[in-house]
Amino acid sequence: MRHLYGSKHFKRVRRGSFYSNAMFYHQLEESHEQLYSYQWQHAAFSKLTKMSDVLQNVDFIDGKLVKVDDGSAIIDEGMVKRLYKFKSLCRTFLGSPSIQQGLKERAVASIGSIPKGCFSKPNEREPMTLNTLTKVCNFLDVSAQQRKSVRFTICPQVSEHRIWTETLEEILNGLKSEVELLNLGSFSREARMSEQIISSCLKFLADTSISFDPEATSWMRITPAKKVYSSPSRTWGHILEMFIDLTKCLESEKSLLYHFSKIEVMKEGLYQIKDVLVDKDIGYKEALHQESLVQKKLSKTLGHSSQCLFTLLQYYLYGSVRDLEVEISGGVCKGTNKDAFCLYIGKVLTSDAEKAVWLGVKQLDRALGLFKFIWDSAGMKGTLELQGHLWYVGTENKTLTYRGHNFFLHGISL
Repeated sequence: MRHLYGSKHFKRVRRGSFYSNAMFYHQLEESHEQLYSYQWQHAAFSKLTKMSDVLQNVDFIDGKLVKVDDGSAIIDEGMVKRLYKFKSLCRTFLGSPSIQQGLKERAVASIGSIPKGCFSKPNEREPMTLNTLTKVCNFLDVSAQQRKSVRFTICPQVSEHRIWTETLEEILNGLKSEVELLNLGSFSREARMSEQIISSCLKFLADTSISFDPEATSWMRITPAKKVYSSPSRTWGHILEMFIDLTKCLESEKSLLYHFSKIEVMKEGLYQIKDVLVDKDIGYKEALHQESLVQKKLSKTLGHSSQCLFTLLQYYLYGSVRDLEVEISGGVCKGTNKDAFCLYIGKVLTSDAEKAVWLGVKQLDRALGLFKFIWDSAGMKGTLELQGHLWYVGTENKTLTYRGHNFFLHGISL
């Protein structure tokens, strides 16, 4: 196993498919009647204990395999498969009578803090990937009329020119790091070309900002002199063409590159603004007008099912372009007070080490924050309590507070 220190220092483990988003569900050999029997629980718990010992210093954070103690990324296909299998078996084990009874007892002891019956339904213990507003709104049971409010509120904010360009830069820089790793020892034409295209895209984006003196008032800003032999004005269609060429170059390696999928996703937005000018020589006011056109066109065309819109929202909220992976989907239930609701989601940890726990808490907090943001944007009635639940193989239970929300650590034991 090799780990990667930050985005600038990558080392290649081996070529082959890296399933960063694949889900390997544990296949139970037992029949339905044998599931959760005394023998099954002991066999499953023994397997979980052994697996957690091996996996205790690794985890998934929004689809990325990381080393817990320093947060560095890891590329190891075997480890990915073992970790998915471990988490899948844990989710199955959470449905066992002993775990469910423990949850009920803790719910009673918490005096309303933990909803009764949470994670009792099989569908509440399944994983989910949040990559569109549609999925988030479905989870919150947002009405059709309220969804219009969500889109009306969010689109102008996340499609602002600065957010748009910085999101593209984040994706391209992420892909650049992945391609550099991919190209170690490779001198193929496609390898060299992909790096050149990424560099050209980044240069294009660097040239899109209006670099006038911010202290000067708009009427004092002089329009750049027209060049006698000026080249035709560039448009966003130019970078769209580069994105298309880039995906062609990397098509055979797309399973290795997380940010490849994001290049595909952002092409949706680029198609909508492909005729908008990107040229600083057109003058300050006209450049501002073109920037506003980017915002208007994206706001008008990107809808709830758009992964492009969701990626912009993720960058707007968290400075990240990764989709949110929720390992245990949980649900929303009525709270103890009138017009109060409780939203609960969960995650499986490989250990109860402090760094592992807080890494998991922060991951859940991002998903909870997204749900709250959409809840408020939709104008949903009632207050929404947010809570996260984390499970590990062990016996100790804890309650943690982070950013005003409760997170419950549960031990998995017989």
